[in-house]
Amino acid sequence: MQQQSLLDDDIETEAKEPTKPYLAIGVDYGTSNSAAALFDGESIRLVHLEANSDVMPSATYIDRDFKIQTGQNAIHHYIESNTGRTVELSAEILGEGRTTTGQTGDKGLPEEASTQLMYGQSFVDGGQQGRLFRGIKRLLGSTSTPRLMVFDRPFRLVALITPLLLRIRNTVLKQYPQSDTNGQSCDHACIGHPVNFEGSSRDKNRNALSLLSEAYGYAGFKTQSYYPEPIAAALSYLYENPQSEEQTLLAVDFGGGTLDLCIIQRVNKDFKVIATHGIGLGGDHIDQLLFRELLFPLLGKGERWTRTGEDMEIETYFPFEEYEDLLLNWAISYMLNQNKYTTPLMQRIGVGDEASEKFQRLYDLIKNNYSYLVSQSLKELKAELSQKKVALLDIPELDIELEVSRERFEEIIAPLLLKFSDSIGEVLNKSGMKASEIHLVIRTGGSSLIPAAKNILDAQFPDKVIEHDPFTSVAAGLAIAEYLNLGSLEIK
Repeated sequence: MQQQSLLDDDIETEAKEPTKPYLAIGVDYGTSNSAAALFDGESIRLVHLEANSDVMPSATYIDRDFKIQTGQNAIHHYIESNTGRTVELSAEILGEGRTTTGQTGDKGLPEEASTQLMYGQSFVDGGQQGRLFRGIKRLLGSTSTPRLMVFDRPFRLVALITPLLLRIRNTVLKQYPQSDTNGQSCDHACIGHPVNFEGSSRDKNRNALSLLSEAYGYAGFKTQSYYPEPIAAALSYLYENPQSEEQTLLAVDFGGGTLDLCIIQRVNKDFKVIATHGIGLGGDHIDQLLFRELLFPLLGKGERWTRTGEDMEIETYFPFEEYEDLLLNWAISYMLNQNKYTTPLMQRIGVGDEASEKFQRLYDLIKNNYSYLVSQSLKELKAELSQKKVALLDIPELDIELEVSRERFEEIIAPLLLKFSDSIGEVLNKSGMKASEIHLVIRTGGSSLIPAAKNILDAQFPDKVIEHDPFTSVAAGLAIAEYLNLGSLEIK
């Protein structure tokens, strides 16, 4: 990347000046949360996306009438209408089929018998009042999830993202109706993106950004530029902390879905990007690991069961692995309400031993749709352990009360912490620099608040690490990038 300037006065070409917005907009659509910021060349203003917060959960809720809620309202509607209800599944109807009677009619054609419904392999939750979608950003780079079914209608990922972005744009319009010098609508934005989207496709970044750009367009952001999220986080810091000395910075953006890093070199009013690196590692991955290690044993994993065979009793481990993937994905865990899952559970509960209580918990979780509640409890535990040495995982609906120490938490996430540490080494290798040559490390993103992540950075860069606006730094940097025309105008 070429050397870029932090000050508007240093923009050289006159051709860009008329198109430069007076009030630039940066939108950070994140895996867990979203934020937006405005920049007028002097000060940064965060957009109040929620009643009491600048940060909005990246959540979309669609009810049976296909009415859509976003943000905190989406989560509220989902919890209110779905949590605790009994799930009842029925086979999905694919269409109608007709068979023949085996006889020939008057016109020489086979006589048709009665019409029969044809059922598919998937199941429909008839009592479900609405679907909640979170973490859609993690799916953008995958080619295997082009559409998600919502009450028999296929929704593209773009259709699930657009309402969130439309809400952001409408909020900007309401709070700052005259945002451009020409009185024009806020139809422009700088779009943030990770260094690498999740997914195995070779073109995952291009494909993901294309979908994201399409959603922004439908939301009314017609003029778009694109800027990497870790560089945006660094840019907001550089602008807020001007200095004349040469400085090399490492920005570590550890969010809900990805870990993104960049090394930037600042010389007076200019800066250049030395190296970037990014992997699929974030808060969602940590939550799933906590679910596996803390809750699976309390739900029956590792327990044995006995079944009667043709001529003998068979004792094996309970096939808990068949439940795991659906349990970890709360959005589709209702699919466990099929006889092939619930019948073995009822049989095992009927044994009446000490382990039966564990399987009763699993049965209650499935039948009462407690998956999202469990997911949120784990997030709260994680957040509490960032402040305390010991925290309580309390899920009264499942009769779970488990004390967890920070030490135990760090043992569980040790494999992910190793990936975190390795990524720091990777970006240093790409830059050809040593840790000692980094003058300052800025950490941002919700997962950067985890003490173990802080400790890794402090150990490698002693007395050089600072926290920088964990949830809003990227949005602020994107607004600055748009004002200074730093973003790319083409999807790469």
